[in-house]
Amino acid sequence: MLFDFYGTVAYAESWGPTREAILDKHGYTLPDSVRQRWNVETIDGLEHLEASRSRDHYMAWERARIREFLEECGVGSDDAERVAEDIHITSQAFAMAPYPEARDVLGALRDRGCTIALCSNWSWDLDRAVAQAGLTDLFDVMVASAQAGARKPHPRIFEHTLERCGVDASHAVFVGDSFGPDVEGPLRIGMPTAVHVHRANEDPPRPAPPLREGAVRVSDLRGVLDVV
Repeated sequence: MLFDFYGTVAYAESWGPTREAILDKHGYTLPDSVRQRWNVETIDGLEHLEASRSRDHYMAWERARIREFLEECGVGSDDAERVAEDIHITSQAFAMAPYPEARDVLGALRDRGCTIALCSNWSWDLDRAVAQAGLTDLFDVMVASAQAGARKPHPRIFEHTLERCGVDASHAVFVGDSFGPDVEGPLRIGMPTAVHVHRANEDPPRPAPPLREGAVRVSDLRGVLDVV
């Protein structure tokens, strides 16, 4: 069983300041056109093999992307390094917590003999976020897109995770809250079932796209136990 991390088994009790707030602190604004272009969902499916050669390579790639973002926001070269460092540091200032049912559900699946893997669009230090949520002991494998070389729904990250698990796609189930990366992506590479976790109390609420063959929708992780 493959699980997404954020929004599926864990949530953020708090985040650091937004990029918009950081820009404002330094006397700059975030244009709407730049906001839309740099929304995290716009890089879903991105392959970045060169950046994933090592942690240093990935961090350098992230910093280069921040500088590109700042340039589009009109941040001058004399301020860019200072603002970029502020953004980089605060991007790690989160407090993660597990959803109330997460430990019980993951534990029950392990008791059934399932291999439990995490497959997440996340930066290099996914293990730190999982540890903060208190869930490390419940996963046999943890794969971040930063290390896999591609972001969901690119096939590479799913294939990498399945290889680590020693499981063929035809025998795997994916569970996640983002419909494109966590439902359409897994089904496309041959997983027979993908579970869309659609929590009704999300703020802001997310749309619930029509289900296709192989997709199941649940309101929280307890519903996964009825699927497997």
